[in-house]
Amino acid sequence: MLKTEPAAQPAATALTRRSLFTLAGAGAAMAAAPAAATGFGTGFTHCVASGEPAATSVLLWTRYVASAETALTWQVSETESFTKPVAEGSVTASPSRDWCAKGVATGLSPDRWYFYRFLAPDGTASPVGRTRTLPEGPSAKFRMAVFSCSNFGFGWFNAYGHAVEVNDCDLAVHLGDYIYEYAKGNYPNDAQTAEGRVLAPDTEIVALTDYRLRYATYRADPDLQRLHQVLPMITVWDDHESANDSWKDGAENHQEGAEGTWAARKAAAKQAYREWLPVADTAYSTYQVGSLATLFRIDTRLEGRDQQFRLEQVMEGAKDPEALTAALAKFRDGAWAAQDRQLLGAAQETWLAGALAASTKAGTQWQVLLQQVLMGNLRTPRDMMRQAGAGLPDFVRTRLEAAARASEAGLPSNMDAWDGYPAARARVFKAALEANANLVVLAGDTHNAWAFDLAHEGTPVGVELGGNSVSSPGFEIYLTFVKPDTLAAALVAENEQLKWADTSHRGYMMVELTPARATTEYRFTGGVKQRSTRLAGTKRITSDKGSAKLTV
Repeated sequence: MLKTEPAAQPAATALTRRSLFTLAGAGAAMAAAPAAATGFGTGFTHCVASGEPAATSVLLWTRYVASAETALTWQVSETESFTKPVAEGSVTASPSRDWCAKGVATGLSPDRWYFYRFLAPDGTASPVGRTRTLPEGPSAKFRMAVFSCSNFGFGWFNAYGHAVEVNDCDLAVHLGDYIYEYAKGNYPNDAQTAEGRVLAPDTEIVALTDYRLRYATYRADPDLQRLHQVLPMITVWDDHESANDSWKDGAENHQEGAEGTWAARKAAAKQAYREWLPVADTAYSTYQVGSLATLFRIDTRLEGRDQQFRLEQVMEGAKDPEALTAALAKFRDGAWAAQDRQLLGAAQETWLAGALAASTKAGTQWQVLLQQVLMGNLRTPRDMMRQAGAGLPDFVRTRLEAAARASEAGLPSNMDAWDGYPAARARVFKAALEANANLVVLAGDTHNAWAFDLAHEGTPVGVELGGNSVSSPGFEIYLTFVKPDTLAAALVAENEQLKWADTSHRGYMMVELTPARATTEYRFTGGVKQRSTRLAGTKRITSDKGSAKLTV
């Protein structure tokens, strides 16, 4: 389907709701204040965060602004009082890293909640954070809150707020588009911008200082700050952490020369991302959830992706229906199907195949891909243009026309997803089948919600759950000529692998893994223009282990 942008301890000892909200009085005060009212200032400016969890370690993050480079002490404790820290160490907050500091706590116990904090030389303490190590050995249940596509200007991050309020997950996962690079007034335009969502800088972000300030603005959001404070997070970047529709050597939203070189911009985007988030400096990695699951954090964006095809370019110059049909058929049978097309890059592809095999050989029950873009095959309903009325944005009309023509030729519409790289997708599917994996793919990027049965040459491979966005708009904003339920039904009817879709809600996924079943609960927020944790509804979808099928 077309993209909608213009040219994310055992239960018995888990924290209660009441104790969760006693964490860090300063953090609670922040949560009550609008983001625009919280200046960045000095000292501990952006609370705390944790990530990169393992059975015996976790990465800790904070930001401390001072007049000079400052040594900070971090502590990890089983109690909020910190009377007997179980681990501690030191890190340095330096202007060379935008005052962001990260340290790794080791020697922890598996499957346990911990508290952590940072201390400045003058005795000032950061807000207290909560984190959790991964299980080791058999595990009865593991839950993830899965987010993507959080555009600050379009509205409040109510999905984050709800996840914190219900307090029923062990880990947060962000599948990308954690920030957006656009200037004020461009996605969203001024009329679409939610009240109180003041973006900084107000220009498009290109240089390192721009990216840093944009992260500082996002990370001042009270609900995002609170989410980081109480859950460890695994994050992958998608395109907007650098520029729209990025690939290894460029981006749709990068003008070489006028905006410097892509290499410099990509390096700046990566640096700011790794400064401001609790992440390791590796492009891809695995996380072992005991014998229950291996989580694979992969990069489909900057590591090895070849440039995207543009359907509009394929059809350019075709003056009549016969010429258009011929151009699309030539593309379908030629460039689009080329066996050397890369999305992961050869090195990462080889690594993933080996890691899938190692996971199943070790007896791990689920193999879960944490990645950016849809893997399931998705074509636009062929009669969509006949339903379109006047008033569509030009970029939507152009893409819709191209998508409808592509569907008639048997082509998918979103060349920025795995659909644009069918040979690369086939190689991953083949590796999963050879490993006998119980594959669950999680995806973001599209702002809408999807559930696919995945297959390779007729053989079931696994399932995919695509998450709706935190705040970025979906098809309900642009395809107003068709009712959301009608659109979803048409999409399911057009696409054999697609079993369910929602194109009208923002929210997040709660993904629960047990030895017998993977369950996804889509949680739809009640809107994003006002700050609220009210839900508009939920949808539960399951997949039994070994079935490679969804029950919708």
